[in-house]
Amino acid sequence: MPIIDLPAGRCFYRFDGLEDAPVLMLSSSLGTDHRMWEPQTPALMRRYRVLRYDTRGHGGTDAPAGPYAMAELGCDARDLLDALGVARASFCGLSMGGMVGMWLAANAPDRVDRLMLCNTAALLGPPQRWDARIAAIRAGGMAAIASGVVAGWFTADYSAREPDVIAQMRETLTNTPAEGYIACCEAVRDMDQRALLARIQAPTLVIAGAHDAATPPADGRALADAIAGARYVELVAAHLSNIEAADAFTDAIIRFLTGANDHDGSPERA
Repeated sequence: MPIIDLPAGRCFYRFDGLEDAPVLMLSSSLGTDHRMWEPQTPALMRRYRVLRYDTRGHGGTDAPAGPYAMAELGCDARDLLDALGVARASFCGLSMGGMVGMWLAANAPDRVDRLMLCNTAALLGPPQRWDARIAAIRAGGMAAIASGVVAGWFTADYSAREPDVIAQMRETLTNTPAEGYIACCEAVRDMDQRALLARIQAPTLVIAGAHDAATPPADGRALADAIAGARYVELVAAHLSNIEAADAFTDAIIRFLTGANDHDGSPERA
């Protein structure tokens, strides 16, 4: 496995695509790993050098003792670019990955070409919600939250149509180290990045899911309103829109990355 040493510990990453192509970094949601981007990778790697990685506490990346802060997760992304010799990349993050992207674009603007913030928010409360989830895991392990979390990732119709996908995503969640997951929950719980949004200079696309209860469309519209010139696209999906609405999601980010139909930021639906 491609493992690289970062200041926070060992990090799993992988590249797909041509070595001389522009780099597109993909950052995953809480409770998943780099494999969540498999629906997008075949199309993206024809144009970009796709960089996927596992967030600390997830997958093949170390889980140092928590709690974590969002700034630490953002530094991990920056440190990975440094270690791989990537001076500048476009960045696409979903949910927690989008929160990492906000931090990176605001605090290391020279590193981010174009930014895609998907099914995410700058503030995601209330804290009691996260405290309850953490308590459930401490009492019963990852299995105690698996059904509820996975149910929120997808609409009921999609879950009924794609039981194999649901089973795979549930397995990824339950195999996530409990302490790493808890430490990332604490980072999300304690995060408030609203003041950072005005500092984001990169051209930005915000994607929301029309049926996303975790980060509803209002959260996405708030991001788009706060980031100068941001575009907003709403997909017919729940939280993991890149999986449930894979083709529309892939099309939206490729059109954004290539500058197709650049406009004044008025909302779209797909």
